[in-house]
Amino acid sequence: MSFDSVVMVDWSGGNDRGATPKKDAIWACIARGGIAEDPLYLRNRQVAEDWIKKAITTERAAGRRVLVGFDLCFAFPAGFAKALIGSEDTLALWDWFEARVEDSPKANNRFDLGGQINRLFPGNGPFWYNGLQRDIADLPRNQQGFTQQAFGQLRKADAAAKGAQSPFKLGGAGAVGGQVIMGLPTLARLRRHFGRDLSVWPFEATGTGIVLAETYFSMLDLPLDGHDIKDAAQVQLYAARFSGLSGEDWAQVLDRPAGPEGWVMGLGHEGLLSGRLTPPPLRNDCFAMPQGAHWTPVDEALDHLATHLTAVVTTQDLPLEQGAGRILATDVTARRSHPPAANSAVDGYGFAGAAPDGPQVLKLLKGRSAAGAPFDGAVPQGSAIRILTGAILPTGVDTVVLQEDVRVGEGEIAFHGPLKRGANARSAGEDLMAGDIVLPAGRVLTPADIGTMAAVGVGTLKVHARLRVGVLSTGDELLAPGASATDGQVYDANGPMLRATLARWGFDVIDLGRAPDDRAALTALLDAAATRCDAVLTSGGASGGDEDHISALLKDSGSFALWRIAVKPGRPLVMGLWHGMPVLGLPGNPVAAQVCTLIFARPALMQMAGAGWTDPVAFDLPAAFAKTKKAGRREYLRARATADGIEVFASEGSGRISGLSWATGLVELPDEACSIAPGDPVRFLPFASFGL
Repeated sequence: MSFDSVVMVDWSGGNDRGATPKKDAIWACIARGGIAEDPLYLRNRQVAEDWIKKAITTERAAGRRVLVGFDLCFAFPAGFAKALIGSEDTLALWDWFEARVEDSPKANNRFDLGGQINRLFPGNGPFWYNGLQRDIADLPRNQQGFTQQAFGQLRKADAAAKGAQSPFKLGGAGAVGGQVIMGLPTLARLRRHFGRDLSVWPFEATGTGIVLAETYFSMLDLPLDGHDIKDAAQVQLYAARFSGLSGEDWAQVLDRPAGPEGWVMGLGHEGLLSGRLTPPPLRNDCFAMPQGAHWTPVDEALDHLATHLTAVVTTQDLPLEQGAGRILATDVTARRSHPPAANSAVDGYGFAGAAPDGPQVLKLLKGRSAAGAPFDGAVPQGSAIRILTGAILPTGVDTVVLQEDVRVGEGEIAFHGPLKRGANARSAGEDLMAGDIVLPAGRVLTPADIGTMAAVGVGTLKVHARLRVGVLSTGDELLAPGASATDGQVYDANGPMLRATLARWGFDVIDLGRAPDDRAALTALLDAAATRCDAVLTSGGASGGDEDHISALLKDSGSFALWRIAVKPGRPLVMGLWHGMPVLGLPGNPVAAQVCTLIFARPALMQMAGAGWTDPVAFDLPAAFAKTKKAGRREYLRARATADGIEVFASEGSGRISGLSWATGLVELPDEACSIAPGDPVRFLPFASFGL
């Protein structure tokens, strides 16, 4: 099942934008077979609705099957429709809005209607944001003090789509709520106008001539070329990409069960639209773990991450020379054998068969075999040929005698045996055969790997795109290193340290700066991060105190998990998804932040980057210290290897950051109680095993 024509519409909740094309307005574009027409500016919703009806009518008259995609939420979070109209019938909800929305080119009632709906619910929601100068009863001007409704602010599709915002947010940067209220009436009228020839995906069977679908114009990470106005470039790009899908591609894209929240067409299939392999988004409950009073052992926490996290990055093709440090997305196979033909391992003289004990004399043929210039001919039994290292063995040669062991005379050579058949010769493919898997998917490529692949003829690699990891430090007390500070202020050590660590691991590191202890500011920072990061590490604000805003915000997102890890240093780790982007909240103390990054964040991020789960290499070495620990928590001590054994840093305080510079690794003490005496074996994890 495919479409002959695709119409893409970028909707707007605002008023008439005037005759001159502008951004943040309504734009539309038609494409067929992957070729898009010029995008069209539509100054208001009345003009747009009339154009859409005429465009669909024209396409259907030409016998074409039409998909019309709107950058507009078709539904609200589950539970809202039932609470408002008594049914989860999303399409009936469209009719409800169509009967109540007042709309003209210069004015509309979207904010007033939002307040009227809010009065039907307890608290002061679900709609919020008032963009008018006058106050509107029961409509909060912003999210400050907003009361969360039982059905939540985000649909599952919103949580899975990076940067997507709540359909209840009526205005402000990235808001879609105003568009929804002003768009559902148009959708309802299109359904009524075209009748049975129109269906709505995924709520209805799509065997009709016209299909309406929700799209999201920030879904594809592709360049927007050819237009100064982003909206114009987006409708043209999306129309072209969707219209270029094959019938097989459409079968995958349309395979989505109906539900009251609907779905964004193409979400989860970005690879089909971008030409790159894209993994599915993480589940919204991927970090969920039984909470309560349970202290999670380290191994249980690591097993949970390994089981629930998957790669979140796309793939790309790279020249071999640019592959070092990248992660293979597919197995690499040898294009030809290495060596491709039997050749000499030394400079010497080649002949056939073994040489028995005692003096040997062979006839020396004229000519030689050199690397890149093989001997053109065959070597008879009892004769030899001059051969150089790497040269192909001529026909009749399977053994080589070292030139240092040979005396050369006029037309002959002499040497002493014995010499085994095949001595000093390499067989074709003895290293690698054509078709062999040279390196597996998930491998982080080393310079040696580049040489290996070059030797078997590999010139292009399919690798995972670099994982984009944001680093955010939180706290009013933080200052940039080097700034003037009072005694009550602290230099941000975690940010630079974590960014340097992530860079060593080959990630694309994004500095998100420092966030104050202000929930609105932190929300804005996370919203922006969700549009440019695949994951975010935060430090500070990860517990349950008054200023632990990371915990509070992730809890509101519906994917929050506060892990009380039985570990020292560390304990509280916050996990969650922010608009589908994994967020790992680290402790604020520098040592705890770095240790948790090494033990928990590194394998998790490597898994998301496509490298698979990566455990550090550990060594059992004698202790050069004494310590007794109680049962209940695994402990990591800053340590270094010396000639006398493994020493540990004098202080275990997680604020003593100098111990990280002093150390060359960590000593891992078990969960159980133990007593360590000098000479006892301890488990040492060198920083090098963490890629540092």
